[in-house]
Amino acid sequence: MTTAESRRAGTGRSFIVVCSVLFASALLGGLYGSSARATGGDSADLQESIRSFTRVVAVVQQNYAEPIDTDKAIYGGAIPGALRELDPHTVFFDARQFAVQREDQRGKYYGVGMQVAPRENHTEVMAPFVGSPAYRAGIRPGDIILKVDGKNCEGLSTPEVADMLKGPKGTTVHITIGREGNSQPLEFTVTRDEIPRHGVDNPLLVRPGIGYVRVAQFNETTDHELADALDQLDYPNLKGMILDLRNNPGGLLNEGIAVADIFLDKNQLIVSHRGRASAERRYYALKGNGGVRVPLVVLMNGQSASASEIVAGAIQDHDRGLIVGETSFGKGLVQSVISLSEGTGLFLTTAKYYTPSGRLIQRDYKTTSLWDYHYNRKTPEKPTEIKLTDGGRQVTGGGGISPDVVIAEPKFTPFQTMLFRHRVLLPDNVSVGDFVTYYLGQNPTVTKDFTVDDAVMNEFRRFLAKQQIHYTEAELAENADFLRHEIKEEIFLSVFGAAESYKVGLENDVQLQRAIDELPQARALYDNTRKLLAQHLASSPGQ
Repeated sequence: MTTAESRRAGTGRSFIVVCSVLFASALLGGLYGSSARATGGDSADLQESIRSFTRVVAVVQQNYAEPIDTDKAIYGGAIPGALRELDPHTVFFDARQFAVQREDQRGKYYGVGMQVAPRENHTEVMAPFVGSPAYRAGIRPGDIILKVDGKNCEGLSTPEVADMLKGPKGTTVHITIGREGNSQPLEFTVTRDEIPRHGVDNPLLVRPGIGYVRVAQFNETTDHELADALDQLDYPNLKGMILDLRNNPGGLLNEGIAVADIFLDKNQLIVSHRGRASAERRYYALKGNGGVRVPLVVLMNGQSASASEIVAGAIQDHDRGLIVGETSFGKGLVQSVISLSEGTGLFLTTAKYYTPSGRLIQRDYKTTSLWDYHYNRKTPEKPTEIKLTDGGRQVTGGGGISPDVVIAEPKFTPFQTMLFRHRVLLPDNVSVGDFVTYYLGQNPTVTKDFTVDDAVMNEFRRFLAKQQIHYTEAELAENADFLRHEIKEEIFLSVFGAAESYKVGLENDVQLQRAIDELPQARALYDNTRKLLAQHLASSPGQ
């Protein structure tokens, strides 16, 4: 195929996708008309818009000063630009992005099982998943991927390297690794396997009789994973339960409903949604908690979104438990997933979510920039809605789920921020900084009774000096507790995996400690509300 033929083929593919996006949007009421279906007038407008768009693309392609990548211009520019006019969550995905999204929802893929990220001109291992082929082979956080099956990875994008690592179950891949403390590259031959993307992890007892489970995302297996985790904790016999939804971006609606169903009474409303082109639909607890009424506290923060907010909103509205932490993100838009041609896809907003009391979850996005919406997460200065819970408490809507007990995560000091900026340590708890990579290069044998003693702190001083990072002894003294805890957490992540590292992190978690303290109040709230509802039912006519 000649260059011109290739360009024309690319334009044809892009044109088909654009038509698909516009047509799907029109049918669902996303762009044109006032009814669910496109009218005759709408169809004529749509056809004229497509013709106008095609003429513009043709003129640009033929006359622009330099050759253009038509697919990139349309996939990366024209379509996303048009969809941004609708709302922040209506999104077009090219074929690769759409495949990754579907992987996340299915909760599994085939590969070696590790998170990777760009680092300068290389791809760095953030963390292998515990039990994965990469973990069993001995690959560590901080390792640099030099080659895959003999192909030099320098200069390749991280998605390109990640695609090279994936492949059919049972096939092998040869990975060449660069590691701090090793003068020569390390060679690993890894057999690919099914890699689950767990939605639930870290079930443990944080106090005698107090259970803790973190729900990281809502994929196709989350409700089953949560049920298994609760079984491990002997949930019916616990004195209290902490459900951690912090940093959970959401996921599948039916999984959020199934998780809420585990804790609510049978037939209680969980969530409803309605939109211009869709009638109201209400979702109820079908199985219910089976009489298990363990006191419940839910942890949330500004990164808790979508299905996380559905679960928290239902628990709060029914007074089933208390919400502790910070106001959630405020994403309450129903996304219909539409598969388009050429393997591409569209997440199109078709309705909005409402909690059982009738609160709108979605935060305002029409009066703010996309940057402020996504990163500053501004919430209304005054509540846009005030509703009542089952027990008569006031709760607000229109700006995410506000916690019953507000407690912010501690802010980093200037010294700590400086260390993060230089990558000495990292704040994300899913990767390790340069000091830990350096330390393990010098001290490869670490056991679970490891503590950050004076010898480790002296190594830390030497590392800062070697990196020409200026500090004072006063700064080290003021941040001593933080440094000892953060270093231990990162070392456990590298040596023992994410679950053990997370346990270390919870030891110093102020939001978790407050959640534990609030369990008696959560019990009193739930018991009182149940009494009120029983009294109301007894006094109702016909009883």
